[in-house]
This record gives sequence, structure tokens and C-alpha cells, in this order.
Amino acid sequence: MIYLLFALSVSIASAQQTLKMTSAKIRAYRQANEHKIIGELAELLAIPNLASDSVDIRRNAAKLVEMLQQRGVRTQLLEVAGSPPVVFGELKAPGAKRTLMFYAHYDGQPVAAMKWDTDPWQPVLRDQATEAGGKIISMPSPDKAFESEWRIYARSASDDKSPIVAMLTALDAIRANKLKLTTNLKFFFEGEEEAGSPHLEAIVAKYADQLKADAWILCDGPVHQTRKQQLYFGVRGIISFELTVYGANRELHSGHYGNWTPNPAMMLSQLLASMKDEDGRVLIQNFYDGVEQLKPMEREAIAQTPDSDRDLMRSLGLARAEGGGKRLVELVNLPSLNIRGLQSAAAGDNARNVVPAAATAAIDIRLVKGTDRHRMRELVENHIRQQGCHIVHADPDFETRLKYPKIVKTVWEEGYNASRTAMDLPISQSLIAAVEAMKGEPVIKMPTLGGSVPFYIFTDILQTPAIGVPIVNHDNNQHSANENLRLQNLWDGIEVLAALMVM
Repeated sequence: MIYLLFALSVSIASAQQTLKMTSAKIRAYRQANEHKIIGELAELLAIPNLASDSVDIRRNAAKLVEMLQQRGVRTQLLEVAGSPPVVFGELKAPGAKRTLMFYAHYDGQPVAAMKWDTDPWQPVLRDQATEAGGKIISMPSPDKAFESEWRIYARSASDDKSPIVAMLTALDAIRANKLKLTTNLKFFFEGEEEAGSPHLEAIVAKYADQLKADAWILCDGPVHQTRKQQLYFGVRGIISFELTVYGANRELHSGHYGNWTPNPAMMLSQLLASMKDEDGRVLIQNFYDGVEQLKPMEREAIAQTPDSDRDLMRSLGLARAEGGGKRLVELVNLPSLNIRGLQSAAAGDNARNVVPAAATAAIDIRLVKGTDRHRMRELVENHIRQQGCHIVHADPDFETRLKYPKIVKTVWEEGYNASRTAMDLPISQSLIAAVEAMKGEPVIKMPTLGGSVPFYIFTDILQTPAIGVPIVNHDNNQHSANENLRLQNLWDGIEVLAALMVM
């Protein structure tokens, strides 16, 4: 037994040393090819990528096919009726006994009505973050290196086109250094993740045989707020909906009618206020029922996660945080209810002295393991009824308006449930060891990522472990205006992803 343990420790140490040497070679390749890497990324970022824009989304897909084929990767478009194509690639490694599927999405969030400082489809380089006063700078001459704190600004710069470029650059660096791929590689680039992945389950069912792998590696999401590398083993699910509250059938003069006609903006505010207390705890009955408890290894991982809350609050200009004193890393393991937008009449320069005719709130609920999206819909609508409201699912007709004093229209998106992969699986431990060897330090292990990715399709339907290996900066403004990528995150990400291909 002692001999076996000694032999195992020697083997691990040897593997770690090999990965350290590999890291140096990957870094040298990157340093010699930075202009080529950034050029390829900028070219991809310049193609608009809203999932509903079928023309541009297929331009993106065609570009990705071209990029994969340039690396000798066999490609195919996977699609079902009405879906943007999934760009699928496969590269076999002689003698490999393991297959990893690398996932990212190439569609992005809408940009309309957002106050971007520059055109979101014209990538620009800044010397630092805009929040820190970053200025637009020119691309350096070919004989000059890029500074690590410079940032590229464009839609999908971080979410999710840069991880795709990092994957392919890692492959380039491996080949340039004549390193041995130890794993069969498959690539799965989705084209409608930001639209809720409505066709993903059907695509996976149709192409299940081609999508067999030992693990899915998801490169969506950011590194930890401390800028340290993190791996995540689960994601929250999501279900989104809109509430519309009605007043009179047209806007009315606030002086003539303001003390008499019900104000839907006020009614909606009161309804929303009934759903959460001042500390952020959701008051909807049974909202937290069924939450699956974390395992000892997962609780230990949370305990070991650096506490960056105070620094994060300062950087965001916050004097307090919700959660009753719990840390952010703890709270992402609970379901949440978020008001993501409000609309009623107008404000600012367009404000008028009227009583609005209607008010709408857009809301998302983040789910965790053990909670169900269909059950959440029932709980929310039960709560609305308990507030004395009548629920409709289309605009009310005249008779309905006269019959019910409080009318609320609910419109729901399909959403999906949360999922989690066990940290103690052999493949989980292998990935942790490979990334730590490449980084030369322990990684942060997150049981649950705060964001939502359709993990459940891979873990529950394909019955395959799914593990997140994010690379982009945490302050990247994803889903907002001025989305960006810190260049050092791209450089580090190339090395991390290369480690997984040769581990």
C-alpha cells in the first residue's frame, strides 16, 4: 500500500511538472501571435449575433465553420426546424481514451436601447475599463505587445466569443509546439443561448449519438471576483415572466383623475413589494421548499472561497448588501427573484402629467437544485391571487375590465431547471488537478454558478458530467452596454484550455 501511494504521488508530481512545461510553451506561442489572435477575435466580434436575426446568426455560424476547418476540425451544422444552427466540430486524437466536449455560445444579448459608448459591432481597444476612465487606443504596431490590462469592447467580447477563440488558439499552440493531444475533442457552439436555448433539447435528442462524451466543458461565465481561476460544477436554472397591471383603458389627466382612478404603476409597485422583504428574502409562500442541501465537499469549497464581498461592494458603490449577512458565494445556492425591468408611461424629459393606463414588470427567478420551474410558476400565481388579483394570460376584454377591480396579466417563458455535477467524480478531480497544475495554485471550486446555463440537458438528458471552466473577467459588463474582455483573461484562458486538451 505504501509503495502504491508513493507511486501515485510520483505520477501526479510528474504530470504536474509536464503541465507546467506545457504552460510555458503555450504562453510563448501566444506571445508570438498576439496580433493574429486579436485580429481573429475582432473579425468575429464585428458580426452582429442576435439569435432572432437569422441572416447574421448564420454569418456567425459560417465564420465558425471556417475557423474550425482551418484547424483541421471536422465540422457539421446541427439544427432542427426553426433553430439557429449549432456549430459542431470533432477532432480525434490517436489512442485517446477520453472525449471532452467544449461548449460555448456565439449568440449575444440585444443592444437596442442601451447607451454604449461606441458601436457594439465595431470592436475597440481601451487602455483600461471605462469605469476607471479608460481611453480608446489604437492597435499596437506588429512589433509591439498588447498590455495585459487593455480591454476589447464589443458585444460578446466576453460572453461568449472570446472563449471560442481561446479554445482554437489553444489548439494552435498545441500543434505549433508538437504537443500530444491526449483527448478526443468535440466542440459545440450554440446559437441561441441568450434567447433561452428553446431548441437545444430537441437538437441534443436528434444528434445524441454524435454528442457522446466523457464530460462537457462549459466555457460560459466569468472567473472569480478576485480574478482567480474558478471551476463551477452546477448552475442555477431560470424562468422569466412579465406582469402587467391595468388601470383605465387610456391614460388620464393626473389633475382631473389622480385621486379617483386606480394607478397601475402604484398597484404594480405594491404587488412587487409583497413578494420580497427589505433584506431580499422572497415572501412568496413555499418559495424555498425543496432546495437540495449541499454535500460536505461542496460546503467546504464554499468555506475556502475568498471573501471578496467588501471589495466588490466598494467597486460597485454599495453601502449594503442583501441576504441577511450571508456571503455572495452562499446566496447563489438559493433561488432568487429579480425585477429586471419596469415600464409605465414615461419618465425624464418624456414624463407627462398622466395616470398610466398600464404598468409592466419583467422578472426572472433563478432556480437551484431541487426547485422546479413549473412549481415556481404555480407559487407566483397563487401569491398574486392571494393579493386579491384576477390573473389573465392575454390583454383583458372590456367585460373582464368591468368585472374585476385588480387584473394582472402574466406571460411566462419556458425556462429550465438547475443542475449540478458531483465534485468527487474522477473526471471532476482530473480537471481540478490539470487546471491547478497549469495555474500553479489552487483553484476556486464553486458548487453553483450564479448565472444560468442549460446544464440539465447535458447532465440529466445525456447523463454526462458537465463542468464550467470560465475564463473571462468578472467585471465584463455582460448583458449590459460596454461589454468587454480584459486581455490577460484571454491569455490565461488559452493556457487553461490547453491544459485540459493535453491532461
